[in-house]
Amino acid sequence: MPAVPMTPASDPASRIRIIALGDELLAGVGDARALGWLGRAVASEQGAESRIDVFTAALPGETSADLAERWDVDVQRRYSAQGQADATIDHRVVVAMGRGDVDAGISLARSRLNLAKILDGLERLRIPAFVVGPPPSADAGTTSAVRDLSAAFEDVCSRRRIPYVDTVGGLAGHDQWESDIARSPGDHPGQTGYGLMAWLVLHAGFGSWLGTSS
Repeated sequence: MPAVPMTPASDPASRIRIIALGDELLAGVGDARALGWLGRAVASEQGAESRIDVFTAALPGETSADLAERWDVDVQRRYSAQGQADATIDHRVVVAMGRGDVDAGISLARSRLNLAKILDGLERLRIPAFVVGPPPSADAGTTSAVRDLSAAFEDVCSRRRIPYVDTVGGLAGHDQWESDIARSPGDHPGQTGYGLMAWLVLHAGFGSWLGTSS
């Protein structure tokens, strides 16, 4: 897919197409309302025009290495060259990094390189990215490792001036998150947990990044 100029998301004539990549938390697994954090965040930014379309590509248990191998193909499948050319579609990519690297024993250096590969590829295509980090686990030891992983991801984004949401930093020790994930099977949040994740995403400038709010 060739590099193309970006269409401003604030252009009222264009639709915003979010291509979302990540693991099962991106898909809202465990959410009785089947919205997850992404659905809630997008719903908050839709407005009366309903200009935002979401195309999600989620794989359960995915590592950063897995995502680094597939991101290009999945973005291309959801990308409209015609829509970009005639300025009717403004493409955006949400990258939701999971905890898979911790379970797989992937080093922090390798995790950084994997995310950098994805973001640098999106930069070459001139598609704006918004990155959301992995949330806390019900297991304290896993959460500690996720903190280190999130810090590595955040540094990669900071160097590229790409928005990053440190969900583990915002949710670890939060009473509502802790109680929600404790009663949810599979170490997944429920409605409360996904709502808290959406709140963090929205307050990290999601609307500004989309161009739907200041």
